Amino acid sequence: MKQFFKMMFASTLGMLVATGVLVLTGTFVLIGMAASISSRPAYTPPANTVFKLALNGSLADNAEDNPFAVLLGETATQLSLKDILQSIRAAKNEPNIKGIYIESGAFSAGTASIDAVRRALLDFKESGKFVVAYADNYMQGGYYLSSVADKVFLNPQGAVYLLGFASQTTFYKGILKKAGIEMQIFKVGTYKGYVEPFMLDKLSDENREQITSYMNSIWGNICEGIAGARKLSANEVNRFADEGMSLSAAGNAVTYGLVDELGYKIDVDAYVKELAGQTDDKLKTTGVDKLRNVKESIKKKADKIAVLYAEGSIMPQAAASPYNSAPTITERMADELHKLYRDDEVKAVVLRVNSPGGSAFVSDQIWHEVARMKEAKPLVVSMGDVAASGGYYISCAASRIIAERNTVTGSIGIFGMFPNASGLYKMLDVTTDVVKTNHFGDIGSLARPMREDEKALIQSHIEQGYDTFLSRCAEGRGMTREEVDRIGQGRVWTGEQALERGLVDELGGLDRAIEAAAELSGTTDYSVTHVSGSKDFLTGLLEKQLDNLRLSIVKHMLGEEFEQVKKLHDIRSARGILARMPYDIEPL
Repeated sequence: MKQFFKMMFASTLGMLVATGVLVLTGTFVLIGMAASISSRPAYTPPANTVFKLALNGSLADNAEDNPFAVLLGETATQLSLKDILQSIRAAKNEPNIKGIYIESGAFSAGTASIDAVRRALLDFKESGKFVVAYADNYMQGGYYLSSVADKVFLNPQGAVYLLGFASQTTFYKGILKKAGIEMQIFKVGTYKGYVEPFMLDKLSDENREQITSYMNSIWGNICEGIAGARKLSANEVNRFADEGMSLSAAGNAVTYGLVDELGYKIDVDAYVKELAGQTDDKLKTTGVDKLRNVKESIKKKADKIAVLYAEGSIMPQAAASPYNSAPTITERMADELHKLYRDDEVKAVVLRVNSPGGSAFVSDQIWHEVARMKEAKPLVVSMGDVAASGGYYISCAASRIIAERNTVTGSIGIFGMFPNASGLYKMLDVTTDVVKTNHFGDIGSLARPMREDEKALIQSHIEQGYDTFLSRCAEGRGMTREEVDRIGQGRVWTGEQALERGLVDELGGLDRAIEAAAELSGTTDYSVTHVSGSKDFLTGLLEKQLDNLRLSIVKHMLGEEFEQVKKLHDIRSARGILARMPYDIEPL
């Protein structure tokens, strides 16, 4: 036993020392990064270089490198949409880049983000340079993007996993009942389906209707995009999916016209090397990490258009989850908008929104700054993969709203959830006693169900919140509250559906939003500055990377249990008054 305690003490001490060393080392690394990043030398690729676009990992609007991930054995990669688009533009204009070689791996991204990269690749092709794609196996999103290539290769033992969409909802009503917990639900919006897993055992007809509508819209756009690039019909693309050809011999992808040739990677490398005019034994490539540093020789301009990234769930700063590596939107976003409002050099702002919503209160604080900004200078919203519920709330006051055709938006509704654990207390023989000074002093207590007067009070508060949401949207969009209500009710729309209903002004990506901001401000001579936080650069960088370190350590210690713990935390956090999407959108 004594030996056991010695070993346990030594292991614990070792882990604490290792963690301390990591933190100390990481801090010095970050300080070095902060000091050198502003003076990073411009990159010029050697002659006949090929830009290898490695699609491996998840795609976010403005991802930042996590230097601690490798130290702790994490293999997941997060790609930056901003950096990829910047690199493709640089590759088009750089004479030493002869073409793009797409290597598609375990890639996941929202269809709106993929559309943005596809457009950039199509624009790149106008230069006359080649685009070649290869994959051992094409995942759905990776193939949709790669389909624009001049030539698409597939490993002879690989597959094109073009299967279509499916949406599966998990319902907790039964297990909560067994645990003696009842979720007391308050909502406004016929289509507001976020609360359904806690009150039903299957989808409501309205929720099924909206899921079917937006999924068919997005899938239809994907099929048309693939068909146009591959000179097929949308029916032929659907036939490949419906006949299960993804799980058949790789040659069927060639037969159906989705792939040009089967080939091993070493042979495709040789083909690309020949296209680029390279004579060395090894294919000479460069990646996003270098091409994003290609500097254009543009004279510094006094006028600026600021791009501010609003990415992630909306929540109070104090409620930000320690288990979530994804970015969050907090009250700091309002502070950042106010700083841009006061900056005379900034002539217009583009707010890049990629959010399923969250806290109604925080959403309203951000909305207020957006509305005030519009009175002083143009503010254009660029919607990413999702800008729904609270994400739409913070967008609706903009001078102009530009969405991708596959953006998931709308979901104008509001809800609240309050658990009643009295059944669990009874099972555990736990009792409570309350002393209070006023009638509603213990409203929301876990130990008992709500009284009818409490339910009426909270429902009234929810309806007041929805009424405010409607008013904000009506004022921002130049519509009546009744018109917004007809297309609201928590209903989710795609970007193209939202355009038809007046919720957005036009379809396009971030580049188009920047152009629109310049047009509205009347400036033609400007530079673009990207903003992602409300703190000074060094402070923001240090805090972000120390958060990454903390998260990496938690992931390392929890292992496979990390996702379960994170999910439980997210469910627990879904309390109070929320303006949030009815479900999460999984990337392709």
